[in-house]
Amino acid sequence: MANLSLRLATKIGKQLNNTLPQISKASWTTSKLISRSLHITCSARAAEISSILEERILGAPPKADLEETGRVLSIGDGIARVYGLKNVQAEEMVEFSSGLKGMALNLEPDNVGVVVFGNDKLIKEGDVVKRTGAIVDVPVGEDLLGRVVDALGNTIDGKGPLTSKLRYRVGIKAPGIIPRVSVREPMQTGIKAVDSLVPIGRGQRELIIGDRQTGKTALAIDTIINQKRFNDAQDEKKKLYCIYVAIGQKRSTVAQIVKRLTDTGAIKYTIIVSATASDAAPLQYLAPYSGCAMGEFFRDNGKHALIIYDDLSKQAVAYRQMSLLLRRPPGRE
Repeated sequence: MANLSLRLATKIGKQLNNTLPQISKASWTTSKLISRSLHITCSARAAEISSILEERILGAPPKADLEETGRVLSIGDGIARVYGLKNVQAEEMVEFSSGLKGMALNLEPDNVGVVVFGNDKLIKEGDVVKRTGAIVDVPVGEDLLGRVVDALGNTIDGKGPLTSKLRYRVGIKAPGIIPRVSVREPMQTGIKAVDSLVPIGRGQRELIIGDRQTGKTALAIDTIINQKRFNDAQDEKKKLYCIYVAIGQKRSTVAQIVKRLTDTGAIKYTIIVSATASDAAPLQYLAPYSGCAMGEFFRDNGKHALIIYDDLSKQAVAYRQMSLLLRRPPGRE
């Protein structure tokens, strides 16, 4: 009985030994097929994901909107100290989080001195300031004729926005001696005493100086009005486009000047740049440069322009105020 059991066990063992390799071989073949199918499936999905990512990358905008920003350290008297604008340029326009604009005037190692074009009470410490990447500029062109604008070129006469897209920088360097031509054409003011005794030529600067209430502004306004007969003619060489820059005057005074020019028909060839006494000192400082940029457009296009600054002593006061607050020399530059 014991020998029979031993023989049976031996026989079963041999059968198992012959069967196991076949089972293991079949299992290995099956697992190989499964892994191959999984590899094919994964490869197909990877190719699909790769194609989707490629489409998304190609469809993405070519350039990201990156902005360099800083923070307001202190604010007061129209001057903001800003930290963080390391790559800002001199006279570059910056924008505060409140929407106000400013100009970077002092570039120091640890901060930037910014003059604010507006009410500095809308700005507080810690506000974000971002670069615009553009030097301060103003709109120019014949579309400005007959309009009243502020020192930044924004319309303030209620006649709608400007249609001109052309802009000039306010800090363009003046031409040197070589490109200039001699003063050889007269500029008729229409006032016989001036034209006969102290004639003014086109391309010349003239100082109107006198005591208060002696008619300095009236002389300038009469000169603008007297250009009407030349501007109504068809000869472009005789036309004289006028730019009146009001600096530090009362709003009522500017309104009276606009009314007089409108009543006489002289407003159609005149641009009025207004930086009144109620405006911030940086705007009064900037106004003459803005008016000059508008006049340079006519010069560059072969036309003539007359610019009247009324008056520059107010601009000097504004510049002195800004310079003292920025701790820079307040003298001439």
